[in-house]
Amino acid sequence: MGQDAISQYLLSFVPETSGLIQEMEQYAAEHGVPIMDRLGMEFMLQMLRLIEPKRILEIGAAIGYSAIRMAQAFPDAHIVTIERDEERYAKAVQYIGDSEAAARIALIQGDALETGEQVKQHGTFDVIFIDAAKGQYQRFFELYAPLLREKGVIITDNVIFRGLVAEENIENKRMRSLVRKIRTYNEWLMAHPDYDTTIFPIGDGVAVSKKKG
Repeated sequence: MGQDAISQYLLSFVPETSGLIQEMEQYAAEHGVPIMDRLGMEFMLQMLRLIEPKRILEIGAAIGYSAIRMAQAFPDAHIVTIERDEERYAKAVQYIGDSEAAARIALIQGDALETGEQVKQHGTFDVIFIDAAKGQYQRFFELYAPLLREKGVIITDNVIFRGLVAEENIENKRMRSLVRKIRTYNEWLMAHPDYDTTIFPIGDGVAVSKKKG
């Protein structure tokens, strides 16, 4: 059985979305907005159920999809999320405003490499979710890891990147450079002395890094 068939089988257990979430999924598909795929999202939500976070930092809001999904799943959680793209930020403002979780989601506009001081004002976090510019993953990690609480968790999406991290010959120069950066991040992350990390081959690849106690 191929990977696609397995994915379809697993997706058959994922409930269909509706309302605002379905509208956001349709908008993302029509406008090429990268949101977390459904299997990856279900996996992350299950990880969060085990952690039971009260405060979550998301690096890469896009249109607010993941932030709203997390807020819906955890009614007691507060989420800080960052987005630099003006058009996506505007849509995130709209969608978050239309959600029932608007009061629990703080949306920051700007480059996550430059918003550290703003984020610090929100305190520390149980979980940090990295889903922004892939070539900057290590810099995001190093910048925001100090805001992670003791025994906190950092989750990174897209670390398998369509399976390309396992490919030897990538013709496109730009893509080859990006894949090299993701591989370097994965290797750095797996060897990090302060975190225990496992990469799960679900969705586009999700790395879960547990801060050592």
